[in-house]
Amino acid sequence: MLISIATFGWGGDVQRWADISTMWIAIPTMLGLLIFLVLVVGIVYLLARLLDLTPRYTVIVQDFLYKVESYAKRFADAVAKPIISINSIGASINRLLGRQ
Repeated sequence: MLISIATFGWGGDVQRWADISTMWIAIPTMLGLLIFLVLVVGIVYLLARLLDLTPRYTVIVQDFLYKVESYAKRFADAVAKPIISINSIGASINRLLGRQ
């Protein structure tokens, strides 16, 4: 109430109060962005450190995943082989009997 009287009364300085209000809005925003900047810089630093460690471990993980892939392919081929054999035998019989 007193601020509105001081601002909008005779001889009030509207621009000064607008500047003060802008500062009260901008300061928390700047502090929040400063905290965000510190977090981003910290994450970048940690990722840079992590990239120094990862090459030797990624080779180990990649070799392991290649083994898993080969086992999965062998398992899938073993499961599909009886079905493919039965279908091919049935197709051969149909072909010999003249059915399409």
